[in-house]
Amino acid sequence: MYDIIIVGAGPAGLTAALYALRADKKVLVIEKETFGGQITYSPKIENYPGFMQVSGNEFAEQLLSQVTEHGADIELAEVTGIVNNGDTKTVITDMGEFQSKTVIIATGAKHRHLGVEGEEELIGEGISFCAVCDGAFYANQKVGVVGGGNSALVEAMMLSETCSEVVIIQNLSKLTGEAKMVRALEEKPNVKIICDTVVTGFEKADVLTGVKLHNDKTGEDFSISLDGLFVAIGHAPENTAFANLTALNEYGYIIADEQCLTDTDGIFVAGDCRTKAIRQITTATADGAVAALAACRYIDSM
Repeated sequence: MYDIIIVGAGPAGLTAALYALRADKKVLVIEKETFGGQITYSPKIENYPGFMQVSGNEFAEQLLSQVTEHGADIELAEVTGIVNNGDTKTVITDMGEFQSKTVIIATGAKHRHLGVEGEEELIGEGISFCAVCDGAFYANQKVGVVGGGNSALVEAMMLSETCSEVVIIQNLSKLTGEAKMVRALEEKPNVKIICDTVVTGFEKADVLTGVKLHNDKTGEDFSISLDGLFVAIGHAPENTAFANLTALNEYGYIIADEQCLTDTDGIFVAGDCRTKAIRQITTATADGAVAALAACRYIDSM
């Protein structure tokens, strides 16, 4: 029987494990894919306090080592459901079942991918999902942004401050973000907007050198050279397995505030899988600490 089972080993989950272990709780961390989560895709992190520069992989490895040194159990498995038994919870995985007094869900939210052949191998080699994380690496270079909603426009605006040219690629006939932001981008001399157009392929050497495009309106196929491509077509939270356990909003995020409490006793949530405005490493680790301390208080009151 564990005190706390943490589902997900990104920055939120691993930070939660660290805080729980330091409170002398017995902890199991379950991860289905990559220890460190999405941050491992980033070749450099320069916006995390205490690090001038660190790779996503190095950051994740250090955090995982810190957690294992403190005595966490680690299981590589996919969680398919959680059963609420009142004072205990049963976490069901494809590798067996585990019992715990509490559960912290920290499964994150994946950036939606384009689904175009060759995309996965270029992630971190020219394809990125975060201008805050990686935009500085493309200073004075030409980049593309795929998407037309507010998230894409924020990315484009940020990139336009440092990049020589920003090309916005939108599959619809117009940008769908806030009108004020659309006007601001249209007025920028280094921003070009291409509508009714989808990415159909990539040009590459060892890294991305350009994208192949198709205009749905004219039927034209063409290519443009790019040094980097930022995909901003939304996020997909990984909360399907918990839909019968705790409330989700219309987009599939677990409903919780800054206290990281769900509407189910003994179930807590941390990181990008919950409803929140800002999704960064710093906010994920903050959530991990808050959720772990809340779970510890819950256990101590049982």
